[in-house]
Amino acid sequence: MPEEPPDEPVAIPITGELDLHTFRPAEVTSLLDDYLAECRRRGLHRVRIVHGKGTGMLRETVHAHLRRSAGVAAFALGDETSGGWGATLVTLKPFDS
Repeated sequence: MPEEPPDEPVAIPITGELDLHTFRPAEVTSLLDDYLAECRRRGLHRVRIVHGKGTGMLRETVHAHLRRSAGVAAFALGDETSGGWGATLVTLKPFDS
């Protein structure tokens, strides 16, 4: 049986929206750290994180991590136009704070 190639880094566009559907749960917290830090560096202070509705486990993981993140000023579930409880809207602190 051939060996699987090592995981290659994936380039993610920094658009202010991060869809977590294609990532493994074990990757989510480090991905959030990296993505949110890059958003702050680029001056993007409003970010939409799509975690889906499902059982709520991923949403709770995201929210618990955001509570501990120093660069996060606030967050809330999306409204009817931004994904409802399947997405979280994050307000980031300015990069220099």
